[in-house]
Amino acid sequence: MSDINAWNEKLIEGFRAEGGRVGGNFEGVPLLILHTIGARSGEARENPLVYLPIDDVFVVFASGGGAPRHPDWYLNLVAIPEAAIEVGTDIVEVKARVAEGDERERYWDLQKRTIPAFEEHELRTERKIPVVVLEPVL
Repeated sequence: MSDINAWNEKLIEGFRAEGGRVGGNFEGVPLLILHTIGARSGEARENPLVYLPIDDVFVVFASGGGAPRHPDWYLNLVAIPEAAIEVGTDIVEVKARVAEGDERERYWDLQKRTIPAFEEHELRTERKIPVVVLEPVL
């Protein structure tokens, strides 16, 4: 198991044990657990993600810490946009869409102002970091 997978598992475990709250570096930061299906494997995947709550949607950012390639969870969502998220102790069915144009820029700028580490992620990579809107399915 890779270091990032072990780190994610520990974070998810703490998230669930504390009813959707986490401490340490993520204390006070909105965090959700994204449930996707692997586009190639067909296997269930879980990823803890920082999100921005906007109105009735959840906005997530495929920064990967500034990695040179898009994170796997993003590629899975593009291929299979139906997903679920854990927010607090709730599970919400969502449909993902990639924000474009002014909407993308508005959300991305707000996230960089809210959590400055995201600006550092942007500086570490040459790719345009995707912004994904997770809309609850009613």
